Amino acid sequence: MSTAPKTALELAMERLKAQDQEAGIVEKPLSDAQKAEIAEARSVAASRLAEREILHRDALAKTYDPESREKAEEEYRIDRERIDRERDDKIARIRKG
Repeated sequence: MSTAPKTALELAMERLKAQDQEAGIVEKPLSDAQKAEIAEARSVAASRLAEREILHRDALAKTYDPESREKAEEEYRIDRERIDRERDDKIARIRKG
């Protein structure tokens, strides 16, 4: 055991682990299959985001009307949020088993 003082992060992590134990939350390590599924979900989401960004930039290059550009920006933001949310939901389902 090290005699060096603990960092604020280490202390906070210890407190969170203690709270989890009190609440009955058991941390179990991910299996290799779960890790692979999570990596695949992240990869697919990154690909979808890249595709959407390319389409968005192409649309902006063709649009000069400020209202149309604003609408395209809003649609792009909504799509990014949806893809991120779907990725996070899928990862949460994988973690639960």
